[in-house]
Amino acid sequence: MTRRSVRRSASVLGVASGSAALILGLTGSALACTIEDFSAEAKCDGTQGVIVVTDTDASAADATVSVFLKGAGGVETKVGEQPVTGSKQGTRITFAEDWKPSATYRIHVTAGRRVDQDVAPDLVTPATACAAADQSPVPVPTLSATLTASASASASAPAASPATTASAPAQPAPPAPSASGSGSGSVPAGTSENAPSPAAGDADLAETGANSHTGLIAGLAAALVVVGGGAVWFGMRRRGTGRNG
Repeated sequence: MTRRSVRRSASVLGVASGSAALILGLTGSALACTIEDFSAEAKCDGTQGVIVVTDTDASAADATVSVFLKGAGGVETKVGEQPVTGSKQGTRITFAEDWKPSATYRIHVTAGRRVDQDVAPDLVTPATACAAADQSPVPVPTLSATLTASASASASAPAASPATTASAPAQPAPPAPSASGSGSGSVPAGTSENAPSPAAGDADLAETGANSHTGLIAGLAAALVVVGGGAVWFGMRRRGTGRNG
């Protein structure tokens, strides 16, 4: 091998080595962690506000994320700090923060010697806060819902039993007592024949039917009147005869 061939070989190896170094450098720069790999947004987790930071660093470098609330007069309040390891698909970390509408937060990232910067621009929360649990709209009953509920209630009510709705059967009227005083035949229950008889001393005064003694008493009274009238007439006659004699 001549010197000329050796020089050519060395020259080719040098160019190849330089190209490889350049390629590796460019690749390393492309995979290095930068502030552009980080983003932040304000969200609602149900009724609770949260701040979500996403790391899309493909080199999977370890980083630390800090969140600060900017107040009036440049006063800042630290919300929290969390470690994160990036990924090509994006790694998310969540800070529980009940943020107010239109509030401003500063997101700071530290990743070794490569990154020590704030995410630009600052995070500004939405103009509407997360809805509270007691602010849920109250359903207003509609006319159709009211009618449906009324129909359901009427259908579920027990129907009245036939025993309570049907009218009671009419009681048969007691048969009229017989006009004849023979006393033959059965006497219907509940008639005056089953009632207790009056006292013996009141029988002649209370009874006016066929079994009473009204006729006998009237006859005796008439006889006494006749006898009394005859006695008066006889006495007057004797008194007149005595005066004439």
